[in-house]
Amino acid sequence: MADITIYHNPQCGTSRNTLALIRNSGVEPEVIEYLQTPPSRETLVALVARTGQPLRALIRSKEKRYAELQLDNPALTDDQLLDAMLAHPLLINRPIVVTPLGTRLCRPSEAVLDILPAPQQGAFTKEDGEPVINAKGERVAGA
Repeated sequence: MADITIYHNPQCGTSRNTLALIRNSGVEPEVIEYLQTPPSRETLVALVARTGQPLRALIRSKEKRYAELQLDNPALTDDQLLDAMLAHPLLINRPIVVTPLGTRLCRPSEAVLDILPAPQQGAFTKEDGEPVINAKGERVAGA
């Protein structure tokens, strides 16, 4: 079985869809509900580095706290942004998935398909009704 971890928020539809796609590949991942068990600074820094994206890409800019803390200020350093994310884990964008094939912020949820080691085992439709995987386990065009 593949070693897969998802930093998950069960209240987020994208996160729920991503988790369901992982399970549709026949794998039960390690699920870390990061709002209850926030990552350490070291872990968060490593996750960001492994995604290959800038830190700001992993901050939820639509959260109320983002505006309150004026995190859109370009003068803020990565250390200051990390401090805010660690103090307010809701600011961490989700879901972040770690697999043997890579680490990715899975927005949209089907981005996880690019880093899953095992193929999809059946059809999958997102919560909103959008088909992603057909009955043969193949990605639907446009997904």
